[in-house]
Order: sequence, then C-alpha cells, then structure tokens
Amino acid sequence: MTRYAHITGWGMAVPERVLTNHDLEQIFDDADDEWIVSRTGIRERRIADKSETTATLGTQAALRALQGTDVKASDIDLIIVATSSPEHIFPATASLVQDNIGASQAGAFDLSAACTGFIFALNMAAQAVRSGNIDKALVVGSETLSRFVNYEDRNTSILFGDGAGAFLVEGRPEPGGVLSCIMRSDGSGGDLLSIPAGGSFMPTTPETVATSMHFMQMNGREVFRFATRVMAAATRDAVDDAGISLDDVSLIVPHQANSRIIEAAARGLKLPLERFAINVDRYGNTSTASIPIAFCEAWDQGRIRTGDNLVLVGFGAGLTWGAMALQMSMPERIVEPADRRRSRRMRSWARARSASRRLGRRVEALIFRANARSKK
Repeated sequence: MTRYAHITGWGMAVPERVLTNHDLEQIFDDADDEWIVSRTGIRERRIADKSETTATLGTQAALRALQGTDVKASDIDLIIVATSSPEHIFPATASLVQDNIGASQAGAFDLSAACTGFIFALNMAAQAVRSGNIDKALVVGSETLSRFVNYEDRNTSILFGDGAGAFLVEGRPEPGGVLSCIMRSDGSGGDLLSIPAGGSFMPTTPETVATSMHFMQMNGREVFRFATRVMAAATRDAVDDAGISLDDVSLIVPHQANSRIIEAAARGLKLPLERFAINVDRYGNTSTASIPIAFCEAWDQGRIRTGDNLVLVGFGAGLTWGAMALQMSMPERIVEPADRRRSRRMRSWARARSASRRLGRRVEALIFRANARSKK
C-alpha cells in the first residue's frame, strides 16, 4: 500500500514582547521607521524575554500542533527541530522539546540549514513517514536569534525576531500531503551570512567575545541577490516535480526575510502578491520559524483550506534554499477548548514524568555507590 505524508496539525508561538521600528530609532540615528519599512517591509518583531528559549517556544508550538487532532505526545515517533539558535551545541534542542511534551517513544534530533531548515526537516520527516519506518512526526522551527544579533549593527538588528512554528506529519493511505521537495546548497557562499565564532573552527576566547564574533554577520547585498535569484526558480522546480502547474497553486508561503525579496519572487513567477502569504511586517525574519508561522496565520485567515495546493519556499545561510509542494488533503480541524485543556494536562504530565526520571537516576546512582562501597 502506498503511504502519503500528510500535514494534519500545526501550531505557532511567539514572545509577547514587541520591538518596533520606533524603538530602534532610539538606538540608530540613521534608521527610522520609514527607512526600515522601505527596505525590508518590517514594522515590528517579537523578542524573547529571559524565561523564553528556543526549546520553550518550540514546546508551545509543538503542543499547539497536536490540538484538534487525536494524536497524543506519546504517539509521536520522531521530533526534528530546525534551528539556527539551539539551546546548546548538545544536547539537541529537539531532545528538550521531546522531554517537555512527554513524547516518550520519540527519537529527536536538530537540523541545521539556517532559514531553509524547516523545509529540509519537513522533507526528512515526510520521507521517513512514506517509507513506513514511522507513522507520526513533529517538525518544529524555533528561534531566539535576537540573542545572536548585535544591536550596534544596523544591518542585522532591524531584521530578526524570535518565534516558533510546528507541523504534525502523519502517514495515511489517502493521496495528497507532501507532493515534492527540492533541497539545494552552495557552500561557496557560506561566508555571506554566518556567526563566525563558537564552533570548533573558532572556539570561544576573550578575543572572539571582545570583537563580537559571536554575533550574526551578513553581506546583505549579496544575500539579497542570491535570494531573488533562487526563490522563483525553486518554486518552479517544486511545482514541476509535483506534476502540477502554478495555476494549480492556491497559495505560496515563502520564508519571511524581506518584503522586497518576496516581491521579486512574485515578479519572477508572474504572480500577484495576493497569491503569497506575507506577515514579515509584524514578525521580521524568524528564520526556521517564519514559514510555519506564516502558514498558521494564513490558515486562521481562511486563505488555506482542504484540497488546496501550496508551495513552501525558502533560502538561508549555507547557502541553502529549497521548496516543497503539498496538498492539504485532510479534513479541516477545529480546535476546541477541550483541546487546550488536554495540552495543559499533557504538559503537566510531561513535567511529572521528567522529574520522576531524574529522581530515578539519582536513586540509581546512590544504590550504585552504596554497592560499590560494600564491595571494598
């Protein structure tokens, strides 16, 4: 029997704190609201507070993706977190999300492909589902990139915000779901957008901290040229591989990096902007989270319905780029108050389970030490 990978749940989470262009005017003398909007389309972005992290935002989005479905966290087989701002080099942020939601049967790993990461991760999950190796996966894009932005650098600080989005992917016999995906990379452009220090090539030293090498650095002009070149081409390739035409596509959900890049993609595809989901004005560039956040809002606005063909398309550091064509073939879901109560219960149970397992390891260690002393 042929298996298809369907998107059956989705959710998003953003911090409450809003950083507006008017706030940034207090930092930069040469970047007012009009200037920022004219060059990026961004008016505000969300910024995580001290209690919010890539894992906590990803956890909220993951739990919301399960709302309105009959899937429990313990049913999940795999969790992939796409992120450029992980909690640690290790453990994986995905493992922290797995523990936070109580997905006791799930494997979990992070995927690093910058802003294209959500598309890459969604494709990995879809392939695993199609193969029959797993039945259910959670794909999360989550970022707190504001912690890697140098607020003395006008070029990057006006662009990036924080947030998370998640998709639930399930295997079903009904045709539809993920139709095609292309993934591309060009490492020759790796220096165009990077965080130079903190890895094995340039470990942390007092000098790297003093010279701001742990903050994001970007050649904006070159990244812009690259993005405008690949967005339309990737969309066409994904549509062709899916065996459909652009006329069959109800909505394109692009990475929300810059409104001018989205406008250039629309011109390249000869499509009106009304065929694109755009919310960069309110969230800025949330990297791996931008596509699922834009999807969630488009669904809530009634712009996506069962039977629609969509294209998700993005680009990012690496350089990376990719696009996915999918069909929303599952019945429309309705999130009831009971679903939200179930999410809270799931989270409470996950906390209790995690505490129990930590306690169990401590008791086990005490018993081991006691046995070792008794043998001396």
